Parts: sequence; C-alpha cells; structure tokens
Amino acid sequence: MRNRLRRLRQNPVVRRMVRETAVSVSDLIYPVFVVDGEDIRNPVNAMPGVFQYSPDRLPELMDRVRELNIPAVLLFGIPRYKDECGSAASGEHSIVFRAVSFIRKNYPDIIVIADICLCEYTSHGHCGLVRGNRILNDETLPHLSAMAVTAARAGADMVAPSDMMDGRVGFIRDSLDREGFQNVMIMSYSAKFASSYYGPFRDAAGSAPQFGDRKSYQMDPANGREAIREMAADIDEGADLIMVKPALAYLDLVREARERFLLPVVTYNVSGEYSMVKAAAATGYIDEKRIVLENLTAMKRAGADLIITYHALDAAVWLSEQESGRIFRG
Repeated sequence: MRNRLRRLRQNPVVRRMVRETAVSVSDLIYPVFVVDGEDIRNPVNAMPGVFQYSPDRLPELMDRVRELNIPAVLLFGIPRYKDECGSAASGEHSIVFRAVSFIRKNYPDIIVIADICLCEYTSHGHCGLVRGNRILNDETLPHLSAMAVTAARAGADMVAPSDMMDGRVGFIRDSLDREGFQNVMIMSYSAKFASSYYGPFRDAAGSAPQFGDRKSYQMDPANGREAIREMAADIDEGADLIMVKPALAYLDLVREARERFLLPVVTYNVSGEYSMVKAAAATGYIDEKRIVLENLTAMKRAGADLIITYHALDAAVWLSEQESGRIFRG
C-alpha cells in the first residue's frame, strides 16, 4: 500500500508540522457590553461568564484583555434611556463616546471597534427609524452616520455598521471622510442573517424588537447568492473588512467570501453559539476547551481572517497553552 495517509498522523510532532490551519490570539476580537451608569458589573444570565460594564469598571476587563494580548474589542453601548430615533447613540453624552474615549486613553495599544446600529438605543428595538410598522432605510442613514462620527471623534479605530440598511457603508464612509476621519476603518456586517442564534445577545443588549421581526432588513438564512451581492456592494461602497454573521451555520459563505474577495473576512461566533457550548459543557456533555478550539479552527479553515467571539478570554489562554505544547499532545 503506497498511500498511507496515517504516516502523517503517527506522532504529535509530525501532526503539528503538517497542520494546515492555525488559530492565534491575534485572530480574536472580544465583544464588550458597556452600560450607562457607575459601579456596574452585571452578569448576562443567558451568557455565562459575560458581563455588562459601566465605564468606570472597564479596567477589570480591559486589563485582562491586554494581559492576554487580545488585539481588539468590539463595543456595544447600552444607554440609560431610549427613544423612537435612538438619540442617545450619538454625541459626547453617549455611552459609546465615553467608553471609546476611556479605552483609547488608557489602553492605546488595543484596537477599539464601535458597533454602529440603533437597536440598543431605540424604544422599539429596531435597527432603523420606524414609520408605522415599516423600518425606514434612507431616513436611518444620517443617524448611523452621526453615530459613526461620534465614535471616530472619541478615538475609535474602526466602526462596524450592523444595521443592514442599504447604502449605509457608502454613507458612513462619506461622512467620516468629510469630517477628517479618512483613516477610520469600516468593518461591515455585510452578510448578517435573520438568525435564531441571536437570542442571548438581545438579553445582554436589551435590543429585542418590540413588534414584528428583522426579516425585512436582515437576510433570509436560505440565501447564499444574495449574501455575495451584499458583500460586493459593501466593498464597492468602501468597506475595509467584510463579515459573515453568524459563524457556524454559515461557514460555506465564509469560504465563498474568501475565494471571491481580497479583503479581510471576519466572522462572528455569536451569542447563541456561545451559550449552547456553555450549556452543554455545564452538563458535562462536551469538553468545552476542545469544542471551542475546534469551532474556532473550523472558522479559520473556512477562510476567516478574524473571529469575533465571546470565548476570546478563555480561548486566548487555551491557545497559549496549545502553542507551548501543554495540551493536545495526544
């Protein structure tokens, strides 16, 4: 028998030498929920190990992020009050402005990404302005733009529009450039699906829609070709990075994006994916460490350059151990 594929699997050293895909800490982005107020560190019940932080409590988390060499955080703001148009999302009074400013001043080596969406700020919980039961597209764009400019003024390195309004990347790019923020990057949630995996996030961010659903602007999970059109449109409008969200059920589209486009491809290992792993691990059904690293490896193998994940704090430790050869030797 000439072809014995097992020859390349016969011991740990050879397996490490021929390993095709590697995940590193530098691939990870950690999502952070920042809440208006003081002395707040609220556990998110649906997401064990995840907390909401007020700006004054951020050092408890950010010191750990820096210690683990996680290169970037993605900030979600939770305001003290909400209204129909999400007015608390922009301006120097906003929680995003204060959180970004704090991190930029105290953790200058960490990349700060600001999520750009109105859902956490609107009383109705939708990602855009509403008229009756209709979510308005063009009327929403100036509000998203104001939020992006606010984050840039506070010192954000990157903004991440997640609203799925048509034309928002181009509108935000023009606004940032006009205000002198040509170097602020845009990481677009290009292919964001109307997924059932977002439930725990909505608990964390208080962003569940108060009527209807988001299927008129987030994508149908059945559509792959449409996702490619969305990504191509965002690239044409000036996106610097494109994203597929969620991750695990959409790895075919991560692969498609990697093969079609030259921009960095990001995937979001979302809250439902995280909470399912946590729940199964708590019962002893799975080995959490091995499952998480296997999932992250699958995302990289599919073509993701960067992975947004709530597992980042734990994964950074495990990846360092793996690199030193203390685990996965057998």
